[in-house]
Amino acid sequence: MDELTLDLPQLSVRALAWGPPDGRLALCLHGFPDSAWGWRLLAPRLADRGFRVIAPFTRGYAPTGVPADADYGIGALMYDALAVHRHFGSPADAVLIGHDWGAITTNALAATPNFPFAACVSMSVPPMATIRAFRNGIANGLMMGLRQLRMSWYIQYFQLPGLPERTLGRVIPRLWRDWGPPGTDAGADDIDVANALAALPSPVHRRAAVGYYRAMVRNRRPDPRYAELHAHRFGAPRIPILYLQGAQDGAIQVGYSDGLAADLPAGSRVRVIDGAGHFLQLDAPEAVCAAVLDYLETPDPGTAGNDSP
Repeated sequence: MDELTLDLPQLSVRALAWGPPDGRLALCLHGFPDSAWGWRLLAPRLADRGFRVIAPFTRGYAPTGVPADADYGIGALMYDALAVHRHFGSPADAVLIGHDWGAITTNALAATPNFPFAACVSMSVPPMATIRAFRNGIANGLMMGLRQLRMSWYIQYFQLPGLPERTLGRVIPRLWRDWGPPGTDAGADDIDVANALAALPSPVHRRAAVGYYRAMVRNRRPDPRYAELHAHRFGAPRIPILYLQGAQDGAIQVGYSDGLAADLPAGSRVRVIDGAGHFLQLDAPEAVCAAVLDYLETPDPGTAGNDSP
């Protein structure tokens, strides 16, 4: 494993890297509460198959810098991902893999007309345009909506001024416990919770992480550099994607993946991973790796399919 500094035009980004430098690029984008270390179990498995895995600490997550423009909108995240891809020479065979906020970024890029990656893998947050609350009937949809509102309490909490930043040290372990399978260890000694907290070492970093949620809700005008990309942030994918979700995801109801494949472009797949929660790449790295490789190694995926149990 290597640690890299990527001097992008808009931001200096630190990243973790696994695999041969000349391997096929797999750009892995993390979410919240997490960091590039969230790929620590999946990345070596992909590296063993010849991939050059690059996992940046996204803007505002240490040791990456806090952006001078203070823009945490989805368009800015899309811009950063494309800049990392260009930094490595814009390889046409590169794979984009995103989890949580990384999935939101990945889904949004898949909705752009000139998606520059060869393949797209999205984990734990389905494309916004495909979330149909009433797909399985009005009553069920209302129940799911109310349940999801309770599960997503933190989004509204993060809109409060100041308090969320001061309490993330308690909120993050709770989210790990709530979002994982039963029995998930979210204590102070848990390595993944420790990694998540280490990426947010100061008030300015914590303000940045919370800023992702504030930007999403408040819909501020993006920096002009990001505006064109930002316009596609909630669009439907234009290219096939692989969507993965843990069967015991405590952040996003797995029911939202039911029937999802029919709303995705031909060649897409939806797979629910048994025994995994929201952080499925940590809970079941072997199964996730197998699903990704199977998708990438299928010469012609054909029509959309659902591999959910």
